[in-house]
Amino acid sequence: MSKGLGDKLVLAISSRALFDLRESHRVYETEGVEAYRQYQIEHEEEILAPGDAFPLVEKLLALNGSLGQQRVEVILVSRNSADTGLRAFNSIQHHGLGISRAAFVGGRSPDPYLAAFGCHLFLSTHAEDVRSALKAGFGAATILSGGARRAASTELRIAFDGDAVLFSDESERVYQQGGLAAFQTHERESARELLGGGPFKPFLAALHRLQQEFAQEACPIRTALVTARSAPAHERVIRTLRDWNIRLDESYFLGGLEKAAILETFGADVFFDDQAGHCEKAREVVATGHVPHGISNEPQL
Repeated sequence: MSKGLGDKLVLAISSRALFDLRESHRVYETEGVEAYRQYQIEHEEEILAPGDAFPLVEKLLALNGSLGQQRVEVILVSRNSADTGLRAFNSIQHHGLGISRAAFVGGRSPDPYLAAFGCHLFLSTHAEDVRSALKAGFGAATILSGGARRAASTELRIAFDGDAVLFSDESERVYQQGGLAAFQTHERESARELLGGGPFKPFLAALHRLQQEFAQEACPIRTALVTARSAPAHERVIRTLRDWNIRLDESYFLGGLEKAAILETFGADVFFDDQAGHCEKAREVVATGHVPHGISNEPQL
């Protein structure tokens, strides 16, 4: 990973994840690229409303003020050209977001540039770009539209699924191929074998480093694991996180229960999960990012 931005936490985000661009995207889909370009130029002085990932970005950038130094960098990474992207930058300035870097790649996938910026996480509404980023080894998620927003708070709360998100999908493969009994037997026998890291391990590690810069009782970042695992499969997860020297503030082993109620009670600003069905239910109560990674997202033969 590039170290061009030092040890900062680096988030790359598309303009459609950051702002509400539904109307201009409708123009693009129904009338084509040139009509879209003209529409954006004609409306470039009109400020865009916040999109689904806006509150997350706002709270991440606020950490810089709390720490008195630039420890978080957010980069706008867009398929737009700089010409059509001017409206997004005007809106960034209007909303007072501390975003000064951008990559406008003129209709091509932006994922090759994630390494150059040293990104820990890429958020987009373009599913194919997200899949490409994951294949390249970056944490990435497709932000789903319509996610509920948490009540105003200065505390940043992020929830993660476990398998295929924080961890590899090795255990999920056992479950899907052999069923619950095979999964539980495998996890019991492998309790002292560490899980491999998933695509979101680097992002979680970067968050944890930020948390350590605050006094524990005053830390504005709170993280949670919300997983369908239950005992005896919990032990391997705990031992793996302990080996990584990463602390999660809260952990929920739900044993197959719905996650939405826990996420709502936790008050997550965003939740990341690899399974589309879980995401569809979670998005009713929290902004949700689908992580199209692992066996649950492979084509069914």
